[in-house]
Amino acid sequence: MTHSRGPALPAELVERLSQRDLARRLGVALPFVTVDADGRPHPMLLSYLEVRAYDPGTLGLVLLKTSRSARNLLERKAGTLLVIEPDAIVYVKARALDGPLPVEGGDEFGLGYFLLAVEDVLEDAATEWEGGMRITQATRYRPTPTLEEPWARVTLAALAAPRARA
Repeated sequence: MTHSRGPALPAELVERLSQRDLARRLGVALPFVTVDADGRPHPMLLSYLEVRAYDPGTLGLVLLKTSRSARNLLERKAGTLLVIEPDAIVYVKARALDGPLPVEGGDEFGLGYFLLAVEDVLEDAATEWEGGMRITQATRYRPTPTLEEPWARVTLAALAAPRARA
């Protein structure tokens, strides 16, 4: 059953998405869902490398600026980040404030930066009748990138601080 934690990331989620413990989280996939032109959900997978919480109310996101997800964010401004791991099942509903902004050094990779405002944080937990069912492992991908790869360095630099058009 889900319940709202309100319009701000709780401290533990800010820490999880802060990139301070990024090396440990590499290889974990984070679904991100936008809304397409027909009003249907459009999913994609992100990594902890591509999203960053700056504070309880804002997230930075780097993705392919020509992707359908980027177009959906640009046109409809809505997206939901899913954290589905054994110790947390959270859905972060967010609104795009700006983007896609240029990513310095990211042209060859086609990257764009979005600044998102957190609108609602939903936490999910098993109900009593579900008998303690739980998530046993996160969705993972391989090979995990190193933080020294050019696209990873560019992505980290783009997410270093929140930004928007003046």
